Amino acid sequence: MRAEYIRYFAYGFGATYILVGVLGLLLTGLGTLVSPVATLVVFQVNPLHNLVHILVGALWVVAGSRVATARAASQAIGAIYLLLGVAGFFIIGTALDLLALNLADNFLHLATALAALYVGFFSPAVARNP
Repeated sequence: MRAEYIRYFAYGFGATYILVGVLGLLLTGLGTLVSPVATLVVFQVNPLHNLVHILVGALWVVAGSRVATARAASQAIGAIYLLLGVAGFFIIGTALDLLALNLADNFLHLATALAALYVGFFSPAVARNP
């Protein structure tokens, strides 16, 4: 894997997260940030969840301009999404569920975390280009 692929990963995931956030906002509007809740395919979203997707996507896209920043952003986002993915299983349906998470969201967050952590810490490009 060439080092540039870390940048492409950041651009691709960033653009995807921005797109999902915008589509979610088209469904929910801005409301009161935690309501209304809508379903985007199988994922629950609310305005706050959508704004987080847009911000995470923007961070990844901006970080994609350099290999080092794309790697650092992937490491940070991966760690945060790993925590969110695990915590999400415990907060569904509680007052702490400000992002309107559901089971599908949790598994997607874990998959994002694993991909981002791999690219950030373990991809062959990282080993060759510290």
